[in-house]
Amino acid sequence: MKQQGRLDGKVAVITGAAGGIGRAVAEIFAEENAKLILGDVHEEGLRETFDLLKQKGSAVTIKKTDVAMEREVKELLDLAMAEYGQVDILCNNAGITGGMADLEAQDENDWQRVFQVNVMGAVFGVKHVAKHMKARRCGSIVNTASVAGIRSGAGGNAYSASKAALINFTRTAACDLGGFNVRVNAVCPGLVETGMTKPVFDYAREKGKEERLGYRCELRRYGRPEEIARAILFLASDEASFVTGQALPVDGGNTASLNLPGMKF
Repeated sequence: MKQQGRLDGKVAVITGAAGGIGRAVAEIFAEENAKLILGDVHEEGLRETFDLLKQKGSAVTIKKTDVAMEREVKELLDLAMAEYGQVDILCNNAGITGGMADLEAQDENDWQRVFQVNVMGAVFGVKHVAKHMKARRCGSIVNTASVAGIRSGAGGNAYSASKAALINFTRTAACDLGGFNVRVNAVCPGLVETGMTKPVFDYAREKGKEERLGYRCELRRYGRPEEIARAILFLASDEASFVTGQALPVDGGNTASLNLPGMKF
């Protein structure tokens, strides 16, 4: 994609940047001239993202960050403020699935960890960036939710519940911050091949059922990380200046119908 400079002069903080959607967002933001502060709990993948962007001459800083820990989220944002004196964009992208165990077999600790990462990680990010964005009366926050937060069948119990909570938090935060010209939105990806969804793809390929991956989408395929990243770029940029409090499905049409593709009544 040709560079447009849509993020010229912007400083963006991205969590979950060690791979998948987070890495794709970092790459497309860098192409649009953003200065990047990247965090992830997985140091090796985070370093790979750093090396990839540095080779392209991008302005990028990384810091190991477990978003389940409020202190570490605050330190990541403090790092951005120390280096650049501003944060224009926050992408709360870090997330975990929590597995697909039957309801009766799910452990309390599993639920707590999923909510701590998927919900509280975003809460901590918004909490600690809000004062900076409010002071400048500008900013864009994009949370990575999921179609699993919109309808059942797209994830396990804890994961789906956490993403539904994240969508609602996106809306309430948008109401809290709208008067300061700070926008808060979410993207809701459908099935995308990433490190997090690798077990699903590995299983399908092992069983010779790869062609069924994404078959419930109207586009009859699964998505790519860069397709989600482009939607995040739109919401983060000034092109979405009148968009806030929204949860945008980027799912190949998966949430367009309650029926299977081609089976409309």
